Amino acid sequence: MNRILLVALVVLVGCDRPTETPAPEPAAAIHALLVGGGSSHDFNRWFDQEDTAVLRKAGVDVIYTDRPADIGAALDTLDVLILANNQPIEDASLRAAIEAFATAGKGLVLYHPAVWYNWKDWPAYNRDLVGGGSESHGPYGPFTVTLLDSTHAITLGVEPSFTLDDELYRFAIDPAGPGIDVLATGHEADSGTDFPVVWTVRHPSARIAGLTLGHDAAAHELPAFRQILVNSVRWAAGNVE
Repeated sequence: MNRILLVALVVLVGCDRPTETPAPEPAAAIHALLVGGGSSHDFNRWFDQEDTAVLRKAGVDVIYTDRPADIGAALDTLDVLILANNQPIEDASLRAAIEAFATAGKGLVLYHPAVWYNWKDWPAYNRDLVGGGSESHGPYGPFTVTLLDSTHAITLGVEPSFTLDDELYRFAIDPAGPGIDVLATGHEADSGTDFPVVWTVRHPSARIAGLTLGHDAAAHELPAFRQILVNSVRWAAGNVE
């Protein structure tokens, strides 16, 4: 009888132990390709060394290239294509592949040089993917950025207003495009005009984030810029709403 009671007590004590909670599954890595290269910027220093380091620290599996020809072979492996180049993308089949990547519902982050009107013979790029473009900017110097939506995933953790030295692109929305949702504007003091500096494109399939900031160290080393860049990649990958 005593042995039976002892076994029963052991069973009861075992039942009182808390159930172990399974460890959460690690978040899947975001696979991204960052494309730089062209003129008027130190692409190796700021877009390659600086921005890839910031993204990798945030858990993004990112590779940098300044060769547009590398894009085509990588597209099938990517969650997000990040374009920050102003050199030509002349291959018609590559242009079509980038458009198909967007149509397939993938993510695009397009920033600074890549939101200029770089390719007059590829109007679909600016119209459909960027949602517009820039053909001029104010003189390099200080201007203030103000968030219009601080609750969006791309602007979370970013101060409501900040000032930096950069080129304020005079970004214009293309009325023939899908439209954009402006998340932040930059104020041009001389004209009193506010221009979009952070936005999302209302593309029917893809998640596309646009950002005009990023000329040199003053932007790339700024915590607000870094947070917007990381948030944009995560949002474009579909990791956050």
